[in-house]
Amino acid sequence: MVLDTFGDSLKKVFSKVTGYSLVDKEKVEALIIELQRALIHADVDIELVAELSERIKKRVLKKELPKGMTMKEVLVKGLYDELVWFLGEDKATIDLKKQKILLIGLFGAGKTTASGKIAKWFQTRGMQTGMVACDTYRPAAQDQLEQIGKRISAPVYRDGKKPHDIAKNALKKSKEGVLIFDSAGRDALDKELAKELKDLSKVVKPDNVFLVIPAELGQDAGKQASEFTKLVGITGIIITKMDGTAKGGAALAACRAAGASVKFIGVGEKVADLELYDPKRFVGRLIGYGDLEGLMEKAKEAGVDEDAAKRMLEGKFTMDDFKEQLKSMKGMGSMSGMLDMLPGASSAIKKKLPAGFMDMQEGKMKKWEHAINSMTKKEREEPEMINSTRIKRISSGSGLKLDEVRSLMKSYKQIKKVMKMTKGGKAFKRGPFAKIAKQLGMGV
Repeated sequence: MVLDTFGDSLKKVFSKVTGYSLVDKEKVEALIIELQRALIHADVDIELVAELSERIKKRVLKKELPKGMTMKEVLVKGLYDELVWFLGEDKATIDLKKQKILLIGLFGAGKTTASGKIAKWFQTRGMQTGMVACDTYRPAAQDQLEQIGKRISAPVYRDGKKPHDIAKNALKKSKEGVLIFDSAGRDALDKELAKELKDLSKVVKPDNVFLVIPAELGQDAGKQASEFTKLVGITGIIITKMDGTAKGGAALAACRAAGASVKFIGVGEKVADLELYDPKRFVGRLIGYGDLEGLMEKAKEAGVDEDAAKRMLEGKFTMDDFKEQLKSMKGMGSMSGMLDMLPGASSAIKKKLPAGFMDMQEGKMKKWEHAINSMTKKEREEPEMINSTRIKRISSGSGLKLDEVRSLMKSYKQIKKVMKMTKGGKAFKRGPFAKIAKQLGMGV
């Protein structure tokens, strides 16, 4: 769940505007105060909050309104545009070409996991990837990278005792187009770590140096960005663990203020839960506008049929569609992250999903697939016809317990109901800010 607490606070600010019949100076200032509270509660630096507040006031409280727009529309667009500026403004870009990437950062930032995610990200775009286990400081770090490599079918190079020796050997043996070097971290940027990273950088001669920062660091992310830039000249930042803290917004804002470019954000534990950072789409999800473009991209990467994906979004899917969706969930990332991309998919809607569905276990998915395979063609096309007698037959044919088949049917119906509530964003298109959504290019 990407910044659920922070996102919920921002959704409240935007929903208040929706309820206003008229917007005046007092209401604008009251909303800005509420926005300030949300940002400060999320650990954003007070000076940055003050700067954002002034920008919104100057933009919204102009004497003349833009032609064809009401004060309410100007306020929503102003809030959205300034939040985009606040959290980075520019969409990240990564060249899909042969390159060497060095990951650096302090202990516990998530560099090893990020190595696998980046490797997978390039793989889904047709690039061959390899990983180099240069972390000889943390016990089992190399073994962890090896396990990740097996999971994504990427070779891991670890021959040598010292980091620079391991890097040299990897450079001689590797034939992959993208080579990712996982380096060691410490509790603080000390002289030992600084020397190790400089030595490693001289050997690797990386095309990109990505600093990995956990979102929980909040506003302190800016300090790390500045320190590591001076040390080895980073070319971008990866912010990990965005799904586990409300401080991710503060980390993004701090990096922008430090002049550092965020390239990727980690939005979950799965290897597919890494996204190229796009502030416009990110803010859209935070405030409830969704990101259908991003959702369709994920579906395409996971090999999901586009028509089937559209039927899912509109709540018109069959059991066969549902089975394909279960298969693709591993490739598309977390269910929670996908729901964040649906316009209007609020926390209230998420709560209507079956218990535990957000963290669906692979074993349960396989059981449900067996149950669906035991259904007749007509039952898969019209699941509503499945009664208690048919459930017994499906249970017997699939080797599953009756409760397991009932759980499948209950989940199917609940998910279908939730998808109909969002209507693939169609209800949002007809909402009070449909015109603004079009002006913002939200793709809904």
